[in-house]
Amino acid sequence: MDRWWPEIEAFIATGHSNAESEGINRVIKLVVRAAHGFRNPANQRLRTRCVTTRRARGQVRSAQL
Repeated sequence: MDRWWPEIEAFIATGHSNAESEGINRVIKLVVRAAHGFRNPANQRLRTRCVTTRRARGQVRSAQL
């Protein structure tokens, strides 16, 4: 607890965390593992972008579509 106290205190003071970016990084790593063997790096980038969009993650309401 003592080791992480500055980060915990910053979260309490600001209410901000890096959870969203950590989640996106996790999804990207999963896609890269699943896409092992792609011969075209552009296809791998496209697949990563498609998976990490807000619509694919279910964060867009139907009224916003």
